Amino acid sequence: MNDRELTRAAQNGDAGALGVLVERHEAGVRAVALSLLGPGPDAEDAVQDAMVTAILSIEDVRDPAAVGSWLRSIVRNNCRMRLRAKRPYPVADLEWFLSADDAPGAEELLERTLVRDWVWHAMESLSENDRLITMVRHFSSVRSYEQIAAVCGIPVGTVRSRLHHAHRKLAAALRATADMAYADVSERTEARRREAADTMTATVRGDFHQVVGDLWWPDARLVVPAAAVSGGTAFAVQAMENDLEVGVRPALTDVVAGGDVLIWELELISPASNPDHCPPSAVWLQSLDGGRVRTVTLFHPAPAGKKSGP
Repeated sequence: MNDRELTRAAQNGDAGALGVLVERHEAGVRAVALSLLGPGPDAEDAVQDAMVTAILSIEDVRDPAAVGSWLRSIVRNNCRMRLRAKRPYPVADLEWFLSADDAPGAEELLERTLVRDWVWHAMESLSENDRLITMVRHFSSVRSYEQIAAVCGIPVGTVRSRLHHAHRKLAAALRATADMAYADVSERTEARRREAADTMTATVRGDFHQVVGDLWWPDARLVVPAAAVSGGTAFAVQAMENDLEVGVRPALTDVVAGGDVLIWELELISPASNPDHCPPSAVWLQSLDGGRVRTVTLFHPAPAGKKSGP
C-alpha cells in the first residue's frame, strides 16, 4: 500500500496501517531532527514526540499522499521551537499546529480518532511512573515541564528523563500491538466522568465527607505541593468545607481515566464578594488502588501568560 492508501486506512481506524506509516517514516523524521538539533537526547525526544503527535492527530492530514512531509514538518517545527526556547525541554506537543482560538487538548484529539483504544492499551503497558507522567503531559492542562514537576513532586530533570523514556516505550508498544484487538476504554471513562459529576453535586450539597468515605481509602492523603502541606481524609474534608463556607463552588470541566490514575480538572468559582479568593482552576491528580483513591495531589495551573509552579 502506498502512503495515500495507508493514511486513508489509518483515518478509518486501521491501527495496522497507522503502525506501518509510523515505521515507514521514522527514519526520515529522525534525519530531520538530527539535522536541526544534532545527535543527542533532544533529537530523540523530538522524534518520539512527532510519532505520538502523528498517532493522536492522523485525522488532521488533509493530503494523504503527503503524509511523509506532514510528519517531517511536525518534527521540524518542534525542533525550531526548542531552539528558539534556548532550553533543553520540548514545547507542548499538540498545540503548535492548531490555531490559538481553537486548540483542542490531546484528549479531545484522542477521542476523535478511531485508534483511541489502541493508544490507551499501549499506555497501560507503561510503568506506573511513565504512565502517570504521560497522562499529565498529554491529557491534562498541566503542560509545561515546570508544572509537571510541581504536581508530581519531582525535579524538572526527572520529568524530562521520564518523558523521554515513556515516549520510547509508548512508541515501541504501539508498533508491537498494532494488529491486536483492544477493550473499549470509553465505558471506563464515561463511568469515571459520571462518578466525578456526582461527586461535585454532592460536594456543593455539603456531602463531601460522604464522598470521601465512599471513594477514598481511610488512610488516603491530600497533598498540596504549592503550599507544602498534606494531610489525611479529615484534612481534605475540612479544606473543602472551608472553601464552600466562603462561597467557592467547584465545577467539573474534564476527566481523564487510566487504570490506576484519575485526573479531574475543575473550574473554581469564587464568590462575587471576593472574586480572587481562589485560583480559577484546579487539577486533582488521583492515584488509585483497587479502584479507590489512595492519594490526591491538588494543583492550580497558572493562567495563560503567568509563570507556573509554587
